[in-house]
Amino acid sequence: MKLYRFLTGPDDATFCRRVSEALNLGWTLHGSPSLTFDGSRVIAGQALVKEVEGDYSPEIRLSDM
Repeated sequence: MKLYRFLTGPDDATFCRRVSEALNLGWTLHGSPSLTFDGSRVIAGQALVKEVEGDYSPEIRLSDM
């Protein structure tokens, strides 16, 4: 099964660490990062996908995969 998640947060070192952690857990980038401005700061977003065994269930905690 293929899982999808979209990480968002302020465009800072913490966001980059979250994406790096996901990559090291086997997630792969899906498309280009996105940026927006909320009036006071830049917000980044990055889609990620991962192939895993099993069947999809809404109870799956993507952050644990």
